[in-house]
Parts: sequence; structure tokens; C-alpha cells
Amino acid sequence: MDYVKGILSGIAAIFIAEFVFAWPYLSRSRATGMAALAGLLVESIFSPRFWIVGLLLFALFFATSRGRTILRVALFWFPTIAVSAIGFAFLGLCAYLLIRFRSQ
Repeated sequence: MDYVKGILSGIAAIFIAEFVFAWPYLSRSRATGMAALAGLLVESIFSPRFWIVGLLLFALFFATSRGRTILRVALFWFPTIAVSAIGFAFLGLCAYLLIRFRSQ
């Protein structure tokens, strides 16, 4: 179970850090479609701020996963599962759109 908590903490931290740094770029970007998303992903992954925020969020989630029951449920299970589900749903939507409209 410790491996699952670590992996879930890492995935949620990366999704949250990506969303935090992608939001300002989306409002300024003039690119459309999948090109905008690909550019934002590459731009944020090479940013040191992205990795600092990601590591801090990972440490927060991992530390709360080992705490008391109330804190573990409120600060680990709810946020990590919700963020991971929304993140994977968004990735699935992007993959579906890429497969669907690439052939046309």
C-alpha cells in the first residue's frame, strides 16, 4: 500500500503543478488545438518552478498519507484521487481527439 500512496502522490503532484503553470499560458496563447497543449506541456516540464512545486506537493501528499486518519482522508485521499481522475480523464480525452481527428 505504501507504493500506491507514493505513486498516487507523485501523479497528483504532477497534475496539479501542470495545471497551475498551464493556466496563465492558456490565457496568453494564440495557438489553437493540440499544438497549444503540446507547447504548454513542453514549456512547463522544462521550467524549474514546475519541478519545485511538484516536489513540494509530492512531499505534502506523501507526508499526509502517513498521518492521522482524519488528515489522511481530508488531505491525501480526496485530493489525490480527485486530481488523478480528472487528469487521466483529460489525457484520455486528448488521446481520443488525437486518434479521432488525425485520420481526417
